[in-house]
Amino acid sequence: MTFNSILNRAKKTAIKATSEAGALILHHFERDKKIEQKGTDGDVVTEVDRMAERLIRKRIRSVFVDHQIRGEEFGQVDAQESEWIWLIDPLDGTNNYAIGLPVYAVCVTLMYRNEPVLGIIYEPHLHRMHVAQKDRGAQCNEQFFTMKKTGEAKPTLAWIQGHHVLRDPNAMRLRVSMLQQSKRILTLWAPSVAWCLLAKGEIDAIVLYDSEGEDLYGGVLLAREAGASVIQFNGDDFFGQRDHPYVIACHPSKKEIFLDMVRNGLNSKN
Repeated sequence: MTFNSILNRAKKTAIKATSEAGALILHHFERDKKIEQKGTDGDVVTEVDRMAERLIRKRIRSVFVDHQIRGEEFGQVDAQESEWIWLIDPLDGTNNYAIGLPVYAVCVTLMYRNEPVLGIIYEPHLHRMHVAQKDRGAQCNEQFFTMKKTGEAKPTLAWIQGHHVLRDPNAMRLRVSMLQQSKRILTLWAPSVAWCLLAKGEIDAIVLYDSEGEDLYGGVLLAREAGASVIQFNGDDFFGQRDHPYVIACHPSKKEIFLDMVRNGLNSKN
């Protein structure tokens, strides 16, 4: 199959899989979720996470037998190598879901040669299906959209950090500095939801501090296809996969503003 035919088939497969997983997750929202601790940094997992990932894996594997698959809950179990790899976060925002807070999403990304080419972020509670394809724009419920520019004097930011960052003094210093210069800093515990807000221009920026995972690259693609700038803390464009990403995403016209805010925050004495 050609690249475009694979991408078109992948889009249909991913939308179907995330829709089905979202319905399963929504069905269990008010029920016993069998919550378990995951690691030592406060993360949790539910049986619903695992059920949703199994469903998505099965749907993908039934169509793309030679693609690799990496999931939040079961890792990468494929023996074969491929230029194509699927990243699955079956329930991004499990901590929210576990306490009955409806801020979560299903996130599925298709990577080709280490770059995202398809990103699906589905919010089951709001029935919002976000789709991004490389060089084909961003959609929400089949309607194309672009990032709007906000005019607030003080920005609203979303902060995303890895669970292991909790005790990093540089991260703490940066957050305090940004808080002093912002209207609000959102810590949603559901990064893919933050990427949807950013892509539409509902918030001004995302600052991501050392948080690599299955939810990252679909969000980056959605934001970029909507017109956002996605850069590293050093000002270079953010491309490829990074083990330790440090990212700023915002409207292109505000790139230097947020880059200066991050640099000043990291160098502050507060």
